[in-house]
Amino acid sequence: MGCGKTMQLLQVAFNYEERGHKVCVIKPATDTKNGTKLLTRIGPERETDFCFDRNTDLFQKISDEYKDVNCVLVDEAQFLTPKQADELMLITIKLGIPVMAYGLRLNFRREDGGFEGATRLLQIAHNIEEIKTICECGHKATYNARFLNGKLVADGPDILIDGTSKVEYRALCPACYEKYLEER
Repeated sequence: MGCGKTMQLLQVAFNYEERGHKVCVIKPATDTKNGTKLLTRIGPERETDFCFDRNTDLFQKISDEYKDVNCVLVDEAQFLTPKQADELMLITIKLGIPVMAYGLRLNFRREDGGFEGATRLLQIAHNIEEIKTICECGHKATYNARFLNGKLVADGPDILIDGTSKVEYRALCPACYEKYLEER
């Protein structure tokens, strides 16, 4: 959270396009916060080529409609299904198109199993690069903490983006996460 994943994705898209290459930028429909757009905290934004749901066959969609692209860029990749992660691998193998997926590794409960797509991507990725961010205390943040109405919560549904409660996610170091847990 807050490390600039989407900003980096947009930079990669810009670099490809600046050199005359075509990219396909996608995100899961589960991420409803900005409709079909990718927005960054510092301003740049971009419309996606398409949003996918859990039933979308990404290999088939790219094969049918985007086989002329030079790169596929996936935002919020933690929301992929394991099958979709495998389909992304097939895009690289069978179509020869590089795929770069940006997302969270752990859920707000500090479990990798909370994001099954992220777990599968970590298992099959050719390369993994960590994008670092800092905690409010200044140390390296490694946890994604969920706050509801200003209070840390360590249980609940895996996906909670919109709703009646004020949902906020913060990147925290392990020490600050534990401090907030104790304050509950």
